Amino acid sequence: MLKSILIAFAIVMCTFVYAQTSKPITPRFTEKAPPRLLPAMRTTQPIKIDGVLDDAAWKDAPIASDYIEFRPAVGAKEAEETKTISYLLYSDEGIYFAGFCYERNRDSIARELKGRDGFGMNDYIGIIFDTYKDNLNGFEYFVTPLNEQWDAKMAPNNDGNSEDFSWNAVWKSAVVMHDNGWSFEMFIPYGAIRFGKKDVQDWGVNMTRRRQKTGQQFTWNPIDPNVNGFLTQEGFWTGITNIKPPVRLQFSPYFSVYANHFPINQPGVKNLTSQVNGGLDVKYGLNQAFTLDATLIPDFGQVQSDNQVLNLSPFEVRFNENRNFFTEGTELFSKGNLFYSRRIGGSPLHYYDAANQLRANEKLLKNPSESKLINASKISGRTQSGLGIGILNAITKTQYATIEDINTKDHRKIVTDPLTNYNIIVLNQSLKNNSSVSLINTNVTRSGADYDANVTAALVDLNDKKNMWNAGGKFAVSQLMGYGKNGENENGYNHNIYFGKTSGRFNFNVWQELTDTKYSHRDLGYFTNNNFLDHGFWAGYKWIEPKNWYNRIFLNLNGRVSKLFTPFAGIKETYQTGNLNFNAEMQTKKLWWVGTFLGYTSKQNDFYEPRKTGFFFTRNQSFALGGWVNSNQAKKYSFSSEIFARRHINFYDQFGVDAFVNQTFRFNSKFSISHNIGYLPRFNNMGYAAKPNNGDVVFARRKVNTIENIVNVKYSFTNMMWITYRMRHYLSTVDNKEYFTLQQNGKLLPNTTFVDNVNQNLNLFNIDMVYTWQFAPGSFLNIVWKNSIQYFNRTVEADYLKNFTNTIDADANNNLSLKVIYFLDYLDMKKWGKNK
Repeated sequence: MLKSILIAFAIVMCTFVYAQTSKPITPRFTEKAPPRLLPAMRTTQPIKIDGVLDDAAWKDAPIASDYIEFRPAVGAKEAEETKTISYLLYSDEGIYFAGFCYERNRDSIARELKGRDGFGMNDYIGIIFDTYKDNLNGFEYFVTPLNEQWDAKMAPNNDGNSEDFSWNAVWKSAVVMHDNGWSFEMFIPYGAIRFGKKDVQDWGVNMTRRRQKTGQQFTWNPIDPNVNGFLTQEGFWTGITNIKPPVRLQFSPYFSVYANHFPINQPGVKNLTSQVNGGLDVKYGLNQAFTLDATLIPDFGQVQSDNQVLNLSPFEVRFNENRNFFTEGTELFSKGNLFYSRRIGGSPLHYYDAANQLRANEKLLKNPSESKLINASKISGRTQSGLGIGILNAITKTQYATIEDINTKDHRKIVTDPLTNYNIIVLNQSLKNNSSVSLINTNVTRSGADYDANVTAALVDLNDKKNMWNAGGKFAVSQLMGYGKNGENENGYNHNIYFGKTSGRFNFNVWQELTDTKYSHRDLGYFTNNNFLDHGFWAGYKWIEPKNWYNRIFLNLNGRVSKLFTPFAGIKETYQTGNLNFNAEMQTKKLWWVGTFLGYTSKQNDFYEPRKTGFFFTRNQSFALGGWVNSNQAKKYSFSSEIFARRHINFYDQFGVDAFVNQTFRFNSKFSISHNIGYLPRFNNMGYAAKPNNGDVVFARRKVNTIENIVNVKYSFTNMMWITYRMRHYLSTVDNKEYFTLQQNGKLLPNTTFVDNVNQNLNLFNIDMVYTWQFAPGSFLNIVWKNSIQYFNRTVEADYLKNFTNTIDADANNNLSLKVIYFLDYLDMKKWGKNK
């Protein structure tokens, strides 16, 4: 059925494309205007960064004005009473950017204190530099009316161009609010940006301003949303002469103290433990373009707690990365989607094997769930010719589990993770027309008898001269050295190729991905399974010019068909799944978003749910329907809600719902509270339950109920000092109603002999409370309190309040820490020395 639907869709889309080419649309930008040029001017006059534009240097500075709206009213000019005037200068030390954002009155200015890189509901203005003029890589610097800073690196990734706001530079800014708007000044030292070495340079540049309460965004050089890319539509800052990158040497030593309490209540075992740490982060500019980042004896104990869940799937849960070293400036290492940084310092290789090595009268006394990172370093940058180079290396120490003899109390240790070196090398060459080619290699080398892993991939992404058509792919090979039963190597292959149209109202993309039975990049990447051949498409149409009742409308249809690349032994079936989805979303004139979703999934053969080779599980086809709405986020009270439902046809009456409601209350510019609740019931859910000793695979018809509550509180004392509170309670229950035995043909037969209790009732509770004080540029004092509770049993409790009460009454782990990070710049230290 799905194949027929896809063929019909292809015919319809061909007709639609023909209709679009034979009936042209009149865009707001009737002709592509040449990019705007801003002459570069050097200043030798001192400029005080105080937000007041009274310095003599600004009187003759080149003016960037006449900003053009690019959403929602594409191509419209600024109103006179809300216009933007900006100035740009450079000196021997860095770049000065300043201006005035006019408003009708103070109340028209959207402002909220959210902390560094915290967007919030703020107006803002920013500047974006493309120093290599490759239309791919940019540096962004933003400031809000309350003088909070954002900065980011822009670089292409797997989903197109992305902004990496985890990248942080040290630069200065100041803002002053007026009755008719707000003025700003920014100073970006050359140490906070990367550029090539030339006597005379032209940089790509654009400025952008956001007016949050009206939903408007403006840019100095016009942006057409129908054209692929933001940096492809930049202006130019011309005639920058004789600028020299300074010595870029920065140190961030840290000192931390931890106190941890957990009521173990065992004789001779302390309930309260403490720890003192110290270490150093170093940034060193190897030359004008390349930077070495290193962390020595790192301490990540204050990062936000993971959103742990009850995992009923056959695959591991993917968690977000919260460690700064592995989020900041890592855009090169994301190429090819081969790098999952949580592998470094993650779960030990033989963590789950420790319990299997127990002898008679032994118990597992200690089995650390994370490996200890010794150090990590990365080198990244881009040459004047557009060659980006990235090298990342990290080492984790040998990890041991401790086993105790119950009778003699003797201890012995077993290795759960050997000394391991993780390495990534990336080469990325920018080409004409916003195109690029890349080569990436990931390597994991372990000491001892454990296997090593190596993955190499070539990537190509090509655009035509008009930036209209796009094609590319990834071609990867993996090597697991010493992985086979007899120590032999396993070599695998993977590719992903695509072709599509990326500009205009109508866009589409078709793709194929193939992975053979031996390919794997799981040792340094997130990887679920191999052995598949998938084909898919995505097609979308958009209306971006505001009309009577809407600002923008987006429609898309996407589909995918998956089959095994090679049949499993003893199984003739190769078809896995297919789906077809329709999405529609719209922004109204009142700045509300509404959307809907329709989905169809064909009959599925799941080769992984049984957790046993030679078996697969067949699900019948299903249909899904959903919708969502977001209110105007600029209001003091805003909300978003969504609900999705899926029903399987003639399949045990299986039915599931996902429902979410998020609310935010902003009492003033300093204080806000948000509450997120998710309710995900699954009725008559069919899934894996157990593998008893007789070799059967037991499935269950079950009710799965999941509720998640998250409360976030933020209070900012100033734009340099704030406190955040995050509480999360997660409840998931599995109530098994009826058991079945899975047959090798994918069908289920009733099982009346299985009597084990495999019900599950899991409560997870976390509090993360963080006080942050930025007491100097790049320097922070953090005080963090963490509370975590895990409460699990086999008796399902349906009452949510009883679950919550039982969880709060359970033993809790409390951790209190203080960490001081001080930023030291070599140039500042040199100045201090001269002054003394």
